[in-house]
Amino acid sequence: MCLGNCMVAQSGGPTSAINASLAGVIDGAKASGEYAICYGAVNGILGILNQNYLNLNEKIPDDETLKKLTTTPAMYLGSCRHKLPNYKDDDSPYVFIFHQFAELHIKAFFYIGGNDSMDTVLKLSEYAKKIKSDIRIIGIPKTIDNDLCMTDHTPGFGSAAKYIASSLVEIAHDTFIYAVKSVTIVEIMGRDAGWLTAASALARNSYNTAPHLIYLPEIPFSKEQFLEDVRNELKHRDNLIIAVSEGICDADGNYIAASLEATDNFGHQQLSGAGKALEFFVKEHIGVKVRSVEVNVLQRCASHLASKTDIDEAFEQGKKGVELALSGVTASMVCLNRISNRPYRVEYSYSPINRIANEAKSIPVEWISEHGNDVREELIEYLTPLIQGEVNVSFENGIPSYMDVSHLRRLQ
Repeated sequence: MCLGNCMVAQSGGPTSAINASLAGVIDGAKASGEYAICYGAVNGILGILNQNYLNLNEKIPDDETLKKLTTTPAMYLGSCRHKLPNYKDDDSPYVFIFHQFAELHIKAFFYIGGNDSMDTVLKLSEYAKKIKSDIRIIGIPKTIDNDLCMTDHTPGFGSAAKYIASSLVEIAHDTFIYAVKSVTIVEIMGRDAGWLTAASALARNSYNTAPHLIYLPEIPFSKEQFLEDVRNELKHRDNLIIAVSEGICDADGNYIAASLEATDNFGHQQLSGAGKALEFFVKEHIGVKVRSVEVNVLQRCASHLASKTDIDEAFEQGKKGVELALSGVTASMVCLNRISNRPYRVEYSYSPINRIANEAKSIPVEWISEHGNDVREELIEYLTPLIQGEVNVSFENGIPSYMDVSHLRRLQ
């Protein structure tokens, strides 16, 4: 019997859990006995277009290496933000990609990523259907934004949420030592969905009520109402801590801070400094000590503070992708369904990719406070299970020890 091979790639923004999904694919492919080689395309779909591959059977030869990969942040295979054209307008990249699949005897292709990556899965699936290819194409979710539809939550989100909540506790300790009126504004990632900013509420405990105000992109942002909120809070507390999403918009849909000219390959405006803009606004109109903190990329790959729940679920979703392909499923994404919060239980399934790509899941408005400046208990109940458990990361010379990614370096 001549075994075929499979291929996996990663794209979009990095997370603490995306390599756990990669490890799940590798483990599932090896355990199945159905694939002779599991190839990794370097830098997403560009890896196929540039014929840049790794033999993951050789790179990840044993359980010890697989375990190290599972706790390594970002993408071991590298990433890209490459948008494929509509094959009806230009099918040349598709012809090349599927020729590569044939050359390498690929029977299944797994693409790990977020919204834009699922657009790639959709386009490859549509072309495969057109040419009657029997290659199974499966999307495996990841995104700290938690905005993919048809799944309860996405790998990478829980670990980022844990980092945000932990950081807010530490910012509170830093802030509360000063007996002066102050405002601290923490800007958190989230273009059009406020899930990650909402997770800042998990920092609250028996002695800490910060963040005292939370602003999400699901609710139109008013600078006038913001100033009123700040003034009201400062009447009864010295140190005000505010969590704000980078993607907050006014009632007309205009970002508070964005470049009108700069966009990425998928047409998304480059956001730039909502927290800093609000810092200047408070200074101008209220005149208290104020600072802004942009968490930025730190929230994406803090594997030393990852959620074990997140890492375990990411690994299982990678394995589930292989299982689906072997059962004949294609043009689909692995999904996770929540069965209960207490005890926390989930099950793994899938949904057609055409119900997911180019859609976005926002926080239900009923989970946001009436005044749009806080979250309700329903959202806390949803978030809390996702940050549970600690991951055992190896350390060397006092710092985390991760997989060697020298294959991604470019000589300058």
